[in-house]
Amino acid sequence: MDSTRLETVINRGDSLTSADPLARARALVPLLSAHGPEMDRRMELTPEVVDALAEADFFRLLTPAHQGGQAVPLHVFGQITETIATGDASTGWCVNQGNVSVMSSSAYLDQDEAKEIFGDRRSGLAWGAQHPRAKAIKVDGGWRITGTWDFASGNRHATMLGAHVPACNADGSPRLGPNGKQEIRTCLFPKGEARINKEDWGSLGLRATGSDTYTVEDLFIPEARAIVRDRHEDRKDRSPITVISSHLCYATGFSGVALGIARASLETYKELCRGKQARAGSTLMRDNHHVQLEIGTLEARLRAIRALWLEASKAAWDEAVETGAQAMDTRMAHRLATTHAIREATEISVACYRGAGTTAVLSKEPFERRLRDAMSASQHLQGGPWHVEMVGRHLLGVEQVAAFL
Repeated sequence: MDSTRLETVINRGDSLTSADPLARARALVPLLSAHGPEMDRRMELTPEVVDALAEADFFRLLTPAHQGGQAVPLHVFGQITETIATGDASTGWCVNQGNVSVMSSSAYLDQDEAKEIFGDRRSGLAWGAQHPRAKAIKVDGGWRITGTWDFASGNRHATMLGAHVPACNADGSPRLGPNGKQEIRTCLFPKGEARINKEDWGSLGLRATGSDTYTVEDLFIPEARAIVRDRHEDRKDRSPITVISSHLCYATGFSGVALGIARASLETYKELCRGKQARAGSTLMRDNHHVQLEIGTLEARLRAIRALWLEASKAAWDEAVETGAQAMDTRMAHRLATTHAIREATEISVACYRGAGTTAVLSKEPFERRLRDAMSASQHLQGGPWHVEMVGRHLLGVEQVAAFL
């Protein structure tokens, strides 16, 4: 982040202990900006950043007060990930991944169990992507699970791990749910019970997420900690956030990260233009009509996609509060806004990198790392073009099986 914007953040008087979670997020930005390059090198958040996140109570943003959480509205949560990402994208990514994972699992746990696991402000949860190669076998009192999962973002500072495991009966046959498909059990366990392979994590960007691979073999999971998520009728916590699917909660935060990267890239590009003279030019970049047009256009694009994103996430939240449900039109609008935000914000970050010229390729400058982070974020499932196609089919009245809603 450029010095002008950092000074603005510092002078606001924001504090990590402010009652306003957005103020706490703004207060983190200078620290994140300072630690970003080192976290990128280490491929994990620094202890100072983890401590600051805990002090700001940013591991329990979405869980209810009776679990010790803050029950932050979804559109505010999205803005928190956006703000944090202006300082460091990997930190914003971890905050989103961890909070949505905690919320979407604790809603299905016995609430005393949820408070025991996640009641401390330093508690945290990480898990990898679901796949069919793992197995959970039903045994007396619980399950025995075996498998390997990757992309466990934030596991290096988490206290708990989870695994989404295809469920089997004691004889090994698939255990079917009410929809006739094999159940997927989300199993929670202390991080120390898994074998973590840090050597597998190497990425273009978002390096500090430390999204390692982990393995468990024949690990016993008590029944109370082996849940089925996103089966709304089974929720133990009925807070408004639990009405919105985990897919769309993740989408809100990850698109917030993409928007935060774009905002930081654009502010840094503006600062560069104010003082740099292109090698082939005779004036400062700020006096070049093409640069002026580009800056104005990028600003308009970023504000427009952010406005749509904020409108859709707030509409989803308001409907969840007022009706305890989500209409299909609301879910589709939410999906369109979040996916569009990821895709368009990425293009803005790329444009800033290109506009900065040779300055952008230097590792001492922030453009290079932000470009890597933006490109990596855009590769996530949440940014896939098929989501936009699905919304298009919905708008045209084409019958389909809706997904990731």
